Amino acid sequence: MESLNLDLDILIRDGIAIVAAFVLALPIAWERGYGKRHNGFRTLPIVAMAACGIALILRPITEGHPDADARIIQGVITGIGFIGGGAILKHGTSVYGLATAASIWNAGAIGLATGMGRFNIAIVLCVINLLSLLLLRRVDSADPDKRPDEDESGDGC
Repeated sequence: MESLNLDLDILIRDGIAIVAAFVLALPIAWERGYGKRHNGFRTLPIVAMAACGIALILRPITEGHPDADARIIQGVITGIGFIGGGAILKHGTSVYGLATAASIWNAGAIGLATGMGRFNIAIVLCVINLLSLLLLRRVDSADPDKRPDEDESGDGC
């Protein structure tokens, strides 16, 4: 039976990446979970951590093979697309949840970036996603052609 061989340096490095993925997804999750929008507060950090974990698990295996890294990214993002697809709802002629679905996808990208050691990209993705949700909602709600209740129940999400 093999002994459990834990390398403390790797444990700390990987732990920092996973915690960073969690922390960077939190502001977006908070914005998505605030008010009537119930999606996101738990989902986005879990998606980010899982994507980070997958990248951390597979990175040593694929090191030196950029095509393998590309396949990992493709698989993770495709899988997360299915989760995000579940956030999109159609009611009559209106479609709701697109911003939440896009944020779930972005949380996956944040996780992949932290798992691949690209913290700078993860931070930029977090900031721009959050600013898009906060600032562009005001622009969207200022649209006179939009029904007044659309943002409350709809794709404010």
